[in-house]
Amino acid sequence: MGTPLIDNPATPSDGLMRASDGRIMLAGLGREELANILADFGIEPKKIRMRTKQLFHWIYNYGVREWDDMTNIAKPMRAKMERVFSLARPEIVERLISKDGTRKYLIRMAPGIEVESVFIPDVSKTGALCISSQVGCTLTCKFCHTGTQRLVRNLTAQEIALQVLIARDDLGEWPTTQENRKLTNIVFMGMGEPLYNTQKVGDAIDIICDPEGLGIGRRRVTVSTSGVVPDIVPMGARTNAMLAISLHAANDELRTQIMPINKKYPLAELMQACRDYPSLSNSKRITFEYVMLKGINDSPKHARELINLLRGIPAKVNLIPFNPWPGTDYECSDWDVIERFADMVNAAGYASPIRTPRGRDIFAACGQLKSESEKMRASEKRRLRESASESMGEYDNL
Repeated sequence: MGTPLIDNPATPSDGLMRASDGRIMLAGLGREELANILADFGIEPKKIRMRTKQLFHWIYNYGVREWDDMTNIAKPMRAKMERVFSLARPEIVERLISKDGTRKYLIRMAPGIEVESVFIPDVSKTGALCISSQVGCTLTCKFCHTGTQRLVRNLTAQEIALQVLIARDDLGEWPTTQENRKLTNIVFMGMGEPLYNTQKVGDAIDIICDPEGLGIGRRRVTVSTSGVVPDIVPMGARTNAMLAISLHAANDELRTQIMPINKKYPLAELMQACRDYPSLSNSKRITFEYVMLKGINDSPKHARELINLLRGIPAKVNLIPFNPWPGTDYECSDWDVIERFADMVNAAGYASPIRTPRGRDIFAACGQLKSESEKMRASEKRRLRESASESMGEYDNL
């Protein structure tokens, strides 16, 4: 039996994703969830740990999508499991490959629940997958396209982990142990604010970093936040992941103007949370993201403010040329202005690489993620309404 694409309710009552035929999806689940499902399935208690380990190994080490591939499970048991459980993946609604090798995926987790993730090659000498933690976003950062999309809901840990499995599928990177893999880094810099979904993000990181599964090291996972101060230190203690701060301005007045969250959590509180981040050191520096906006935050004065703000914090600064999107009022700083800014920050002792824009031709560059599915759904609804009106008109004329 093949593995159909999922078609589960947007908010299933038991929290489990289901294939179109009603079977429970196992891919993306953690060890504890798998064990609980097997217990409900009727596996003998003394065998649950063994069966959980077998399933986890095949799903996350080999990426299997067919039950017959699980060769260390007896055929009768495989057949029994296959009737209830699915190894399906979510539907890839759209897959785009940029001329620079960047890959963008629009993934339908459920009806009306669509998220984007982006694989960026040649990052940290290999490649990074930028994943989403929410459908939409509650923050309204003025320069970010995703911020113009309403929040639908948080993603589950399963839905977050599945983004990694889908990229591994597409890149042909099974088993996990193969050498020269392209996908080695995970960054929570896709749709949504990860620290507004801390529990599920933490659970997903456990799945992604399990050494007997996907095996991605925790220091190769970066959680980026716009500055949800109360959850920064707890997230670091919970996950041991690297931290990135979406900063973009080094004084409160300007940061509040372009990032309204700063009004709730001003810079003094944010920087103290950074200083308190667990295991912070020169070998575990915080990355500060700084998008370069022409005439807004790119002057020598702004560079000096940034240097003073970071004083005493093991840090590096990623300078990001602004990626324009339809309807934005912002422009990218001129290249010589960006270079001058970088030189000043570098001279103060902070590495400040200028990020090479990637995936612009497929609208996958930093700050550009925003699913077009809402527009498509609205268009489809309008077409259906028009069709219905025409049908009623025909009915009235009978």
